[in-house]
Amino acid sequence: MKPCFVDVVIGAGSTNNWVRLNVGGTIFQTTRMTLSRDPTSFLAKLIEQTEHDSCKDDTGAYLIDRDPSYFGPVLNYLRHGKLVINKDLAEEGVLEEAEFYNITQLIKLVKDRMRSGSGNTIQNCTNVYRVLQCHEDELTPMVSTLSDGWKFEQLVNIGPQYNYGNGDSEFLCVVSRRCQNEEQSASSSSTDRGKVLQQKGSRM
Repeated sequence: MKPCFVDVVIGAGSTNNWVRLNVGGTIFQTTRMTLSRDPTSFLAKLIEQTEHDSCKDDTGAYLIDRDPSYFGPVLNYLRHGKLVINKDLAEEGVLEEAEFYNITQLIKLVKDRMRSGSGNTIQNCTNVYRVLQCHEDELTPMVSTLSDGWKFEQLVNIGPQYNYGNGDSEFLCVVSRRCQNEEQSASSSSTDRGKVLQQKGSRM
């Protein structure tokens, strides 16, 4: 049975249920329920843990430095559970965004479509993304620890985390690495330093 997703707005004045996203300069409006469909995704973590204005524009929209053209298929999948790609968009571009936002089922759907499509193949190289959470004091050690091709994609200040007792800021960091294939990525994930950083951020 195919999943059926329905967005429900509770109460006419329930504005807190709505979220504005500024993706590469284009504004998208959706609900918190939609963005939380995949609780492990970057979008779910962003809206759950970010309550400060440091990662928002002057209209209150969350800032995400990605291509807005390819965000549409990602958002629509979260809304209704179906993969719809306009003819003017490349499937590889949608896959790139699905991997960036860490939406597991969407990644699988795009790859299945590329395998079954006419003349479309999945290249051996792929980008692997990880979302890490770190304290302000850990930023410098994290930069020095990143190696073996890992690089920063986006850094989001999610404000002070008072469980530390000093009010210092905490950050969501998106890092990426170009791998030859999924098998190579899986075999090396237990030894590369990015894995150590991911374990450090497991308290998210």
